[in-house]
Amino acid sequence: MVRYNSSIFLLTCCVTTASAFVPLGAQQQHQQHHGVAPLAVGAVAEMPPAPLTAWGETISDIRSLQQEYRKKELPEFGPEISCADVGIESTDKVAQLKYFQEHGMEIKQKMQDHGAVILRGFDLMKEQDGFQEFYAAIGMKICQDPLQSVAARPTADGQKDSPVYEAVNKESRKNFFIGMHNEFVGTRSPRAAAFVCFKPAEEGGEFLIADGRRMFRDLDTDLVEELYNRDIRYSVMELPFFGWIDNMPEPIQGPLMGGVRGLVSAAINAKVDFGVEMLWGQSDYDNTKMLQARSPRQPPIVKHPVSGEPTWFCNVHSHSSVLRKNRESLYGAERFEDGASQINKSDMFYGDDDTISDEQLKHMDDVTLKNVRYVKMTEGDVVLLDNYKCMHGRNVFEGTRKHAVAWFEGWEGENEMKAQQQ
Repeated sequence: MVRYNSSIFLLTCCVTTASAFVPLGAQQQHQQHHGVAPLAVGAVAEMPPAPLTAWGETISDIRSLQQEYRKKELPEFGPEISCADVGIESTDKVAQLKYFQEHGMEIKQKMQDHGAVILRGFDLMKEQDGFQEFYAAIGMKICQDPLQSVAARPTADGQKDSPVYEAVNKESRKNFFIGMHNEFVGTRSPRAAAFVCFKPAEEGGEFLIADGRRMFRDLDTDLVEELYNRDIRYSVMELPFFGWIDNMPEPIQGPLMGGVRGLVSAAINAKVDFGVEMLWGQSDYDNTKMLQARSPRQPPIVKHPVSGEPTWFCNVHSHSSVLRKNRESLYGAERFEDGASQINKSDMFYGDDDTISDEQLKHMDDVTLKNVRYVKMTEGDVVLLDNYKCMHGRNVFEGTRKHAVAWFEGWEGENEMKAQQQ
């Protein structure tokens, strides 16, 4: 029984710090689609929390909508604005700040129309203070990291209440290709984000973007319909601590598993602001008996909260265990250097928990890679993106990399943009 007691102690430690184990981009509850209200989350410092996910109205005929959308000419994705092109010296920070103040609405409209805007050659954003001046000048409304509801992401300058968060720069994760995803955690999704480069990696480390509208357009119609009608569901963490149960007498294994599952479920659901269901399974890391936390079901396609355009809002490329495993042949195996690394494992299923086939996953991977754009950022470059229209990721890298991100609940003039669309 010593092994049992030590495992329960470890379990208690883990579930009381469950926030540390939920991965970036953990999934959200489809409130309007399924009528489930979110739990409240307190704000940190003076920043408001990331806004609730805007799922929009249910799409009655997803097949017809896709066919109509395929006839449309989509705008250029991710246009660039360079300091030289607007006639400002790269070292003239005063003129750059004035430019952003005077052209803020124009830049935000570009982000809204094109999904993302890439800003290059502005020395103003080479330091964090200037980066913050930039997004304030164009009228972006800062909010907390969506991960705040379950954990604390490191800030770029190490200050606890800083509004600028570190991107995934760890040396231990440099060979981990971060798949394409929209940022959302629990019930919350920032409306927009600005990713900045303070130091590029010596090799690789490109910031990746993809247009969700083109993803919706290019995916197989039968698959789109099946995914939308059945919904999707994510596994957001694995707790691989329960191999000892297999060594217990068989008659008590069932009741023991039920009790453990109930304890873990209660502890984790008390820590996060979205409901999770704990399911038993076998870890693909070492076949250890584990509990898998699955988030509520949600749609893989939503209507944009401002423009109403259909957009792919699905993190299969980053969260599928099959696709991550396939990428190991290119980049090497994931490095599990601590317990949290093993716990921070995700997967995706149909909303009824059925497995998505390898053929379907390959098709989604192919379409994603077809639409991915590699953005090699240099010091001071910024990618301002609409989190609903634009997915993001990160290439593997060598050397040291210092990128950061600020999240936004919206922007000045957003309601006016929405009114123009109606």
